[in-house]
Amino acid sequence: MIQCIKCKQVDKIMKAGYIRGRQRYLCKECNYYFTIPVPNLSASSSTRRRRHQTTIIDIARTLGVSNSTVSRALHGHPDISPETRQLVLDTATQLDYQPNQLAYSLVKSLTNTIGIIVPEFFTPFFPNVIVGVQEVLTQAGYHLIIMQSSESYDTEVGNTKAMLANRVDGLIASLSLQTNNYEHFEALDKRGIPIVFFNRVCHELDGPKVVVNDFGGAFKAVEHLIQNGYQRIAHLGGPPNLVISQERLRGYTAALQKHGFEIRPELIIHSDLTHQKARIYGQYLLDMAHPPDAVFAVNDPTAIEIMILAKSRGLQVPEDLGVVGFSDDPIAAHIGNGLTTVRQPTHQIGRITAEMILKLISEEEEQWVPETRVLETELIIRGSSVRGLRESLFS
Repeated sequence: MIQCIKCKQVDKIMKAGYIRGRQRYLCKECNYYFTIPVPNLSASSSTRRRRHQTTIIDIARTLGVSNSTVSRALHGHPDISPETRQLVLDTATQLDYQPNQLAYSLVKSLTNTIGIIVPEFFTPFFPNVIVGVQEVLTQAGYHLIIMQSSESYDTEVGNTKAMLANRVDGLIASLSLQTNNYEHFEALDKRGIPIVFFNRVCHELDGPKVVVNDFGGAFKAVEHLIQNGYQRIAHLGGPPNLVISQERLRGYTAALQKHGFEIRPELIIHSDLTHQKARIYGQYLLDMAHPPDAVFAVNDPTAIEIMILAKSRGLQVPEDLGVVGFSDDPIAAHIGNGLTTVRQPTHQIGRITAEMILKLISEEEEQWVPETRVLETELIIRGSSVRGLRESLFS
């Protein structure tokens, strides 16, 4: 019999649901609500709200062995017999045991996690590099944290702080357009976290790097234009603070000098790699009293903007204007009669970068060698630079 705790009535009590694990009642005599505990309800309700995760202690209790025996068996300790280890593993499977990777990482001071920071995802270059990186890391048992700076120095700084907070074992990075200060990377280096830079690197930090032969690729591109009869070749380059911009400009000028061409500063323009600036500077070049008859662009998106701009002005590519890009984006083969470009081994860049970071993690800090790997490029010749082929940009 349930008695109202207020008026002591027992005949007019009715159930009114549950609240916080207790049966709720209503006394119709005095219109008073009250609760009383229900055996085992609180425990079962708590179980529903919070699932118990199996621990080493649970396995040990089930088998009647010590916690340390289970721990050693799970980690393959040689002191544990094969029979006992198999019994522990079978029991762990039955109880759905999942190892606490965070706790294990704190003990070992390793998280088996690598971070990678890239400046953008608009072009296929960086996603293709990431694919190569992940292939190697996955095979080695590592996880990959991917972040992008969106070409922002401040975002890049925030990315490095997030990587540090996530206790990454190593970092792979390519710099943003705005990066001129490297203290955020030095902060990781001081904590013993190895860093490998790729593509957009800095000489101020004495660490391993993976780059392509930007100088050689640009030299081949401009020499190809010269060999196809172009006389007034412009260069629409990238931000001057980036090493890749500097090297591609150096290759451009070296090719002109080799063939006796004058270096004309008015034909060299530095851009920020955006479509908008490529269009503005492309218009500036074509509006010159003596416009160029060819353009070597720092990347394919810039080159494609030049081709579209030329089309809008009634110019024929390559008869009136030769165009060569850099990177061999997938669209390069399909724009007009095809864009001549310099192909970079993006997948190989990713794999080599990952191999380098794993090597650094496994070595003692004093053994780290600031190695720079330089990979070769390939000139892919298509219709945008070979005179005699009519342009059919959108046909």
